[in-house]
Parts: sequence; structure tokens; C-alpha cells
Amino acid sequence: MSRLNRRTLIVNSASAVVGTTVVGMTIAKEPQARNQIPSRELRALIKAHEGTYVAFGRAIHETGSNSRDCTQASRTEEQALVALCSYPAVSEADRRVKAKYLLKVEARGELDLKEHMQAVLRSTIWSPRT
Repeated sequence: MSRLNRRTLIVNSASAVVGTTVVGMTIAKEPQARNQIPSRELRALIKAHEGTYVAFGRAIHETGSNSRDCTQASRTEEQALVALCSYPAVSEADRRVKAKYLLKVEARGELDLKEHMQAVLRSTIWSPRT
């Protein structure tokens, strides 16, 4: 019959801790499937903004378009961008995709309204959905 003494317990515990740490680090390095793909809602908001942005560009560059068409297209694009800025990105994938997209929009000089920044900042504040 083996004797369990303090030294044996410590040696075996150390092995277990090292083994658990290695396994834990391996699991932590593997991205979780739910954090790899952005949400359907965020993808829809980005697609909507891309579409309204193209329509706005078309309204500006088309011959025969009047200022009312351009104004309406501009408002629609602005609303789509504010909706995207307002989206509360919770998952890692959502945060990454939203940030990359908004950085591209900002590089074009289009995050210029105070409403854009306010919406982005408000979207970072956690509030339970009711």
C-alpha cells in the first residue's frame, strides 16, 4: 500500500497544475467559433450602409439628378451609418468587424458628424435589453 505524504502530494499537484495550465493555454489560443463570425445583424447593417453609400455616390454623379435626390440619398446614407455606429458590438468578431469598417469609413472623412461619434460612444455602454 502506498503512503500519501506531503511530498508526494506536492509533486503530483505540480504535475496537475502544469498539465492544466498547458491545456488551458491551448484552449485559450483557439478562437471560439461564436467569436469568429460577426453577427447577422452587424453584417446586415454594413451591407445596408454600403448600399446606401453607393446609391448616394450614384445620385451625386448621375447627370440629371436634382438636389432633392442627392439630399434624400445623403440622408438615407447618414441614417444607415448612424445605425451602424449605434450597433452594440458584444462579441469579439463584432467589435473587430465594426471597428475595421468604421476605420475605413473614417479614412474617407465620413465620420464627421457629432451624431456618429455619439452613437459609437453610446454603443459601448452596456445596458440590458428589455
